[in-house]
Amino acid sequence: MKKAIYPGSFDPVTFGHLDVIKRASEMFDVLVVSVLNNKVKSPLFSVEERVNILKEATKDLPNVQVDSFSGLLINYAAEKNINIAVRGLRAITDFEYELQIAQTNRKLSDGKLDTIFLTTSLEYAYLSSSSVKEIASFGGDISQCVPDFVVDLVREKYKNIIQGETL
Repeated sequence: MKKAIYPGSFDPVTFGHLDVIKRASEMFDVLVVSVLNNKVKSPLFSVEERVNILKEATKDLPNVQVDSFSGLLINYAAEKNINIAVRGLRAITDFEYELQIAQTNRKLSDGKLDTIFLTTSLEYAYLSSSSVKEIASFGGDISQCVPDFVVDLVREKYKNIIQGETL
């Protein structure tokens, strides 16, 4: 059985992420989409919320599992007995960053973790979670960027943040 991990922060999950998830799920028997608990970032959604959002967004893909992890991807992959990581690329700048991480992971794992890159479909090449959050924070329309239920969740988060600042 061929398994792969698609790690990321997914804060929030975008149509670009879902494009990569769907395509990767067609390439592997099992795709584990795993939310990184990155203590350096200040996410909009908690790890648990992001896991639940991803489960809802991928519920029609039976071979996709959703999980979370902290620490190094190589340790998590070894724990799950998975030797392939999937990463999405939007532009050449993504490639430079992702290539360095892929090479580091391969070296640190003694060659046991390889990375495959999927280029994002052109219609989603502009999308990033950061841009979605920025648009939403100014009340912009993010319906072309994320699933409808995520639009509502993001709006609710920003509504609560704004109300919290004015109290």
